[in-house]
Amino acid sequence: MAERVQKILAQWGIASRRRAEEMIVAGRVRRNGKIVQLGEKADPEKDHLEIDGKKIEPANRPKRLYILVNKPIGVVSTCRDPQNRPTVIDLLPDSLASETGLHPVGRLDINTTGALLLTNDGQLTLTLTHPRYHLPKTYRVWLDGAIDRLALQRWREGILLEGKKTLPAQVEILKQTDQKTLLEVILVEGRNRQIRSVAEELGYHVLKLHRSAIGRIQLNSGNNSPLPLGDYRFLTLDELKYLKNQIN
Repeated sequence: MAERVQKILAQWGIASRRRAEEMIVAGRVRRNGKIVQLGEKADPEKDHLEIDGKKIEPANRPKRLYILVNKPIGVVSTCRDPQNRPTVIDLLPDSLASETGLHPVGRLDINTTGALLLTNDGQLTLTLTHPRYHLPKTYRVWLDGAIDRLALQRWREGILLEGKKTLPAQVEILKQTDQKTLLEVILVEGRNRQIRSVAEELGYHVLKLHRSAIGRIQLNSGNNSPLPLGDYRFLTLDELKYLKNQIN
């Protein structure tokens, strides 16, 4: 069955959907010897696809990888960076970093630390990042100052950001002094810089932001000890099953 070429490349684990589109626009992908145009379809059973002159086919699919990293500050959530800043791929050993199609599932901004998934399963990425799926994500948020009850309630109920109201969030105070507040925030949406933007709208500055969990996937080393900042581990079979159950 014919499908868009970028979707085929993502499904085969060759590249993320976005990266596949970039490769097509750059003229690196050919179908039956001709350069593919963005949006063009192909039938994997009949057509021959090539990237940079190298034929690809289902039998060449790389092994599926599902990795959790604890992203430090200063690391960008991309596969490559034009400013030559360190990327999440650089956190992996060369044997993994060289795997074809490995990419982050969503993003954390450069000043946010914590849990980030990496995979070469393009279809899983496409589904997990689709707005219809609300996989909860847990954050620890340090605010400058003591948050008041009204602001806390507004955050929980949702506020307008760029003309669109945020979905209700779970927000609990873990620690508080006159100088700063530690919150646990659980979101079921992933708008750009959402926590920082909500805090600013409510009149508070985020001092530190850390994502501690993605759904039930915790930032541990698999034996309940914390996963060190900058380190990684593979997802367990139970964690992978949990993720796939969220989208079925």
